[in-house]
Amino acid sequence: MTDNKGRANGAAWARAALACAAFLGIAGEVRAAQCGNTAAGFEAWKRDFAEEARGRASAASLAALMGTSYSTATISADRGQKSFRLSLDQFMAKRGANTIVSRGRALKAQHAALFNSIEQRYGVPPGPLLAIWGMETGFGAVKGNVNTLSAVATLAYDCRRSAFFTDQLYAALTLVDRGILTASTRGAAHGEVGHTQFLPKNVLTYGVGGSLDNMNTALLSTANFLKGHGWRAGAGYQPGQPNFVALQGWNSASVYQQAIAVIGRRIDGE
Repeated sequence: MTDNKGRANGAAWARAALACAAFLGIAGEVRAAQCGNTAAGFEAWKRDFAEEARGRASAASLAALMGTSYSTATISADRGQKSFRLSLDQFMAKRGANTIVSRGRALKAQHAALFNSIEQRYGVPPGPLLAIWGMETGFGAVKGNVNTLSAVATLAYDCRRSAFFTDQLYAALTLVDRGILTASTRGAAHGEVGHTQFLPKNVLTYGVGGSLDNMNTALLSTANFLKGHGWRAGAGYQPGQPNFVALQGWNSASVYQQAIAVIGRRIDGE
């Protein structure tokens, strides 16, 4: 039996889809969606973006977009990334490196078969995967509580990195059509999802199938990401070694890259 909330949500979704389809059917010149730096223009931007997106996104996914709201939490996080300015020691202390190493070693032993199969398939040892998993979400404990579509749409609208996040938004809409994301999916403030916090475009490119809220899927996808960024089986991953370039692909902040390398080395017992 369907409860009243389910019926109400279904009806609301249907109305949004019909409204979006009707909107997209309006003839007339397409107006370029204009970025902005306040919430004031967000609703107009959504309408213009939806018009631009005809043919690239389905009516159903655009209906989900039209239900998004301007995310002040996302903008606050985007403007406040100060930890990347810390020294390596300060950054590792802030991220709880010792705890990540300790917990990472335990998880490496607990899931030895999984990590062995990942290394055989992708050439990536457990250490850097566990370092990433631990730093991104505390091994799945804190995956974020910001609406993913609202976060990505807000950053696509925001002028600071509009082009980059417009690509992410198109990827997110594709993931909605595939059932990997929904209008209610929640994650980190910049639209990252799952145990290792993939942006939508990375889910499309490197995801191995299914939701990254599944631990196995997330770790396999992360290894696939590193391999796709040049990881070579058996090569080192410390600064100056061949596989460090793959860690640079994970995060543009030098201090983050170094932290993955150091924590991973400690987990791997090197």
